[in-house]
Amino acid sequence: MGTIQIIRNFHSDVEQMTRTIRIFTPDAYTQKPDQSFPVLYMLDGQNVFSHPESAAFDTWCANTTMETLVKEGSVRPWIIVAIDSTSDRMVEYSPWIGGRGDLCAQFLLKQLKPYIDKTYRTLPQPQWTGVMGSSMGGLMSLYIGKKYASIVGRIGGLSPALMWGGDQIFKLWDQRTDVWSKIYLYVGSQEQYSFYGAWLDYVPVTRDFYNHLKQLGYSDHEVHFLLADGETHYETSWQRRLPEIWRWLLAEPTVS
Repeated sequence: MGTIQIIRNFHSDVEQMTRTIRIFTPDAYTQKPDQSFPVLYMLDGQNVFSHPESAAFDTWCANTTMETLVKEGSVRPWIIVAIDSTSDRMVEYSPWIGGRGDLCAQFLLKQLKPYIDKTYRTLPQPQWTGVMGSSMGGLMSLYIGKKYASIVGRIGGLSPALMWGGDQIFKLWDQRTDVWSKIYLYVGSQEQYSFYGAWLDYVPVTRDFYNHLKQLGYSDHEVHFLLADGETHYETSWQRRLPEIWRWLLAEPTVS
């Protein structure tokens, strides 16, 4: 079911730290040596793959899901590059409130992506480059997708922590990017919980952000919203819904 290479101590120059990078190449990468592949960058990389060296708790099982979807003909095979978060995750994934989110974004797009494009057979264009994450990683994915729209065309914001920083993400998305894009917004109906005494309800803010994008002029083939009945804020929920998310988000580009 594909190959996963783990690079430890990959130095992030702009962040002045090292990161662990996990790179999944699908079976087709070896089977079709003349073919180039799109790339999906996923945050919280330790939670992404079904692999002995991934997180001890539940993961997204993104590698097995990718191969299953390819086999059924739903999507073309994608390379998946998973970037581990650190113990300072709340700071590194926050673009605001004194966070280092933009440094993380710069590392991903200005250092890691050029390395991946040089090392692997990739399709480097925006329509073949995606970023995806959950919770604070979902917020970061939407931040990256807007600020670096000329580089990243596909954005997966799953259970995004859009309430972080007040209305900053709404202010950032102040107009259409006017470039090719597909944006997937997902939230589970049971995503309400207390976080260090603060009550968080992911449903209304995610729906409001979807409506905000629609008001900016994004059409149904550019933005999609899923309210998943009964799902909670946890990896197994995102794992269960990943096939239907990818069937839309990773679909072949269409001309509007």
